[in-house]
Amino acid sequence: MDIVSTKEMLMDAKKRRYAVPAFNIHNLETMQGVLEVASELKSPVILATTPGTVSYAGADCLVAMAKVGAKRYNIPIALHLDHCSDVDILKKCIEAGYKSVMIDASLKSYEENFMITKEVVEFSHSYNVSVEAELGLVSGQEDERDIKDSDSVLTDPYAALEFVEKTKIDSLAVAIGTAHGVYKTEPKLDFERLRKINSLVDVPLVLHGASGVPEESVIKAIECGICKVNIA
Repeated sequence: MDIVSTKEMLMDAKKRRYAVPAFNIHNLETMQGVLEVASELKSPVILATTPGTVSYAGADCLVAMAKVGAKRYNIPIALHLDHCSDVDILKKCIEAGYKSVMIDASLKSYEENFMITKEVVEFSHSYNVSVEAELGLVSGQEDERDIKDSDSVLTDPYAALEFVEKTKIDSLAVAIGTAHGVYKTEPKLDFERLRKINSLVDVPLVLHGASGVPEESVIKAIECGICKVNIA
């Protein structure tokens, strides 16, 4: 078995109303830990690597390790580049063998986010690589990306519909009240907003910043349309 794209994996999750976990890994040991437990549970799993992890370990080494894991364990395994705002790094990861990437241009204006995402989709799809993008702004820290709570922007459902239809992305990360990093207080998720987005768009939705979200809230988010849950 080889590493796979997240497209079919997440479309199955959307159809059958469950979610695939995406765990941040940083080296061989964290990858082994994730794959061993996913194998025990017979669960599909996404190995998420930030640009910082790629800089540390090297895209070629991460791809090689993931491919060995895919041969060793009889479960669907995807290697995903998470929160990448540098298009050149993203393209190098695809050329190294990544099957799934996230272009994060959420700090840009809507128009800039749209244009950058569209460029990445056209390049990635020529390699049969799935693309995740973010609309809205999830607060907290991820690598060098550090967004204050006051600067967070929740995803507009109708903007999400236009964005998905025109960029042709394969999955959409939505901002509904979660944050990256450690929560100071229990997060309050906007489930009505999530339901509305899910009723309008036809691609799987992604919940970022799920590490400290209560289990019952994660379950409710999945019931409202989340198909991928990111855990640091």
